[in-house]
Amino acid sequence: MLIHILAVGDVVSQSGVQFLRRKLPALRKQTGAHFTVVNGENAAGVGLTTDDAWDIFDSGADVITLGNHTWGKIRITDFLEENRYILRPANYPNRLPGRGWNVYDGPMGIRIGVVNLIGRVEMDPNVDNPFTVADGVLKQMDADIILVDFHAEATSEKLALGWYLDGRVSAMWGTHTHVPTADLKILPKGTGHLCDLGMTGPIHSVLGIQPDISINKFLGGLPRKYEPADGPCRLDAVLFTIDSKTKKCVELRRVDVV
Repeated sequence: MLIHILAVGDVVSQSGVQFLRRKLPALRKQTGAHFTVVNGENAAGVGLTTDDAWDIFDSGADVITLGNHTWGKIRITDFLEENRYILRPANYPNRLPGRGWNVYDGPMGIRIGVVNLIGRVEMDPNVDNPFTVADGVLKQMDADIILVDFHAEATSEKLALGWYLDGRVSAMWGTHTHVPTADLKILPKGTGHLCDLGMTGPIHSVLGIQPDISINKFLGGLPRKYEPADGPCRLDAVLFTIDSKTKKCVELRRVDVV
């Protein structure tokens, strides 16, 4: 059976959340997606609230993944413990709330495993090694298809982890930079891979933020609070097609919505 996995880039701000609500249901239908993973760590600007999470689930997400802003809205911690369909990076210390991976029911009884990891290059070095953590998770995971959201800055780290996991997971995509990459490929052992999905949020922005705020920072101005940009939005996403028998990706393509 061919399984269609829809991976949606980082949702940024309330305008991104509302755009997702308007566009994701139709995109799921159009692509025939069996399972949808959405990165939601910027839905509240910096972090995620429970209301944002429910909005994302109501839009059609099966699983929400997070990243370096997991704790941006600290009240989310109880929700991370209670809801098995929301993941924070698995290489955060074990004593922190929530879970970094889980296995979910897909179509025809197919078990779909999802892993959330965070990078260390130009990110937060105070986390465990994502490569060795991935090894440990895969030893425990009993799933037919395994998907990885690697929330990382450096394309080199994202590429290296992709090659490291090639043949052991069905698909791995990057999040965090909010800029879609054009390097979609199937690695030699069958893992679908790209360095970054992009984002779901304001088009006329710098990574979802008002351009003048980012310009001020690069000009050395006084610090200013980040504010989301206004105007039209876009939804960046990639559809992975996976053969459930071989566990290999057979196709991946961009399915962005403007």
